[in-house]
Formats: sequence, C-alpha cells, structure tokens
Amino acid sequence: MQKRSFSIAGHRTSIALEPQFWAGLEDIAARRDLSMAALVREVDESRETTNLSSALRLAVLAWYRDGAAAAAASAER
Repeated sequence: MQKRSFSIAGHRTSIALEPQFWAGLEDIAARRDLSMAALVREVDESRETTNLSSALRLAVLAWYRDGAAAAAASAER
C-alpha cells in the first residue's frame, strides 16, 4: 500500500491504495488532462460509497472496463 495526501473540500486527507491503482489513477488523470488532486476531488464529489479509497478503486475499474467494452464494440463493427 502507498499513501498519498490531498486537500479535498478544504481539508487534508490521506489515501492508501495499492501501487497498481495509483498507476491507473495517474493514467486516467493524464488522459483526461487533470491533476491527480482534481481527479481525486471529482471522484470524491460523485462517489456513492462512504469510503474514498474504495471509490477510487471503483473509478479505475470502471475506466478500464468501459475502455475494454468500447474496444470490443469497435472490433465487432
């Protein structure tokens, strides 16, 4: 687990995630031209779970799942 700290809604918070999830978040942020803090803030504001770490993991999963689904749909055409 790796911990990183961010300011969200005016307060500091630390988030612990596996390195692979941090790498996924960095990839998403880069592809969307967002800072990591902006991406974390976006996930925080739209999450449906009480745990931010879980919401971030789910965001990474959804990003890659949706990308894989789009690639599969393109391959079928």
